[in-house]
Amino acid sequence: MSKSFHTTKAVVTGSSSGIGRAIAIALAKAGVEQVLVHYRANESGAVETADALREVGCEPVLLAADLASPEGRRTLVASAFQSLGEVHTWVNNAGADVLTGSSAGMDFEEKLRHLLDVDVTGTILLSRNVADRLMNQFEQTSCSLPASMVFIGWDQALEGMEGDAGQMFGPVKAAVMAFANSLAQASGPRLRVNTIAPGWIRTSWGESTSDYWNDRARGQSLMGRWGSVDDIAKAVIYAADPANTFLTAQTILLNGGFNRRF
Repeated sequence: MSKSFHTTKAVVTGSSSGIGRAIAIALAKAGVEQVLVHYRANESGAVETADALREVGCEPVLLAADLASPEGRRTLVASAFQSLGEVHTWVNNAGADVLTGSSAGMDFEEKLRHLLDVDVTGTILLSRNVADRLMNQFEQTSCSLPASMVFIGWDQALEGMEGDAGQMFGPVKAAVMAFANSLAQASGPRLRVNTIAPGWIRTSWGESTSDYWNDRARGQSLMGRWGSVDDIAKAVIYAADPANTFLTAQTILLNGGFNRRF
């Protein structure tokens, strides 16, 4: 791991479980001094993430906030900069889960509206506020390197996928990716903005899928397997590395190489 992360501070939204937790732990192992663990309602999961961070010598800061609400977004931004002082890495990982839990019972329109509220509107409005602060931080403080903001997209957002999932997550993640690219154009060289666009990743949904989805996930990757949350975390570490000062406005497809022969 790069020593450039040492003594830096980070925020990972939606880090009480899954991908967000893996990213937070990877940042801590890379040397990040403090990580703000954001969650909406999963307090017990956030505590587990915090415990894992302490085990590797990182100080966690826990914060609950609903990113779909203006008050929640204001709370997160104000608390992050007040608690951490300077922020060097901001990872926009939080997103609405409409595949498992109570939200799985929603109809298509309800799921789409929920995704738009959280993943699109919430992410864009939050990120604009944070980006302004990070750019001011670069201009007005002793920071010699630009901060990094990383978004999580989807590798099939622009190509499309059949079914309800494709018609929901496709436009939602495409919007997030387009916003990230536009934000990068407005913020360089004061802030670096990149996107990690995963393919088939075995999260809580992937752990209970049918043989069809297992075969498809493996078959559509040239590496012949599901991706893991740790695979995403490694890519985020690469994109967020403070020493990676020439990497911005990029979308990294993290899918094990899409298998066109499938």
